[in-house]
Amino acid sequence: QVQLVESGGGLVQAGGSLRLSCAASGIIFSMNTMSWYRQAPGKQRELVAAISVGGRTNYPNSVKGRFTISRDNAKNTVYLQMDSLKPEDTAVYYCNAGFREYNYWGRGTQVTVSS
Repeated sequence: QVQLVESGGGLVQAGGSLRLSCAASGIIFSMNTMSWYRQAPGKQRELVAAISVGGRTNYPNSVKGRFTISRDNAKNTVYLQMDSLKPEDTAVYYCNAGFREYNYWGRGTQVTVSS
């Protein structure tokens, strides 16, 4: 049974920080590309960060320089450090694990940034 469990979401003021965690089980974590997506009401789901099995990272321009993705293979956990948060970052954040044709998703965690 594959399970991805996000935590760390919540309410924060603009300019503040949050760290999201995603604990994975049921997969060979070190062989999966791990990523974070977000979806705001009325908007398309978008990739916010990805980290490869080799540790290479990718970010869209909207979060580059503010968000940092990291992984701890020993803990089967991927993190998203979010700094300098903006109201536009408000969304449900989802953890994703990808290996070949397989993609697994967490249930999501709400991040709300107040102005």
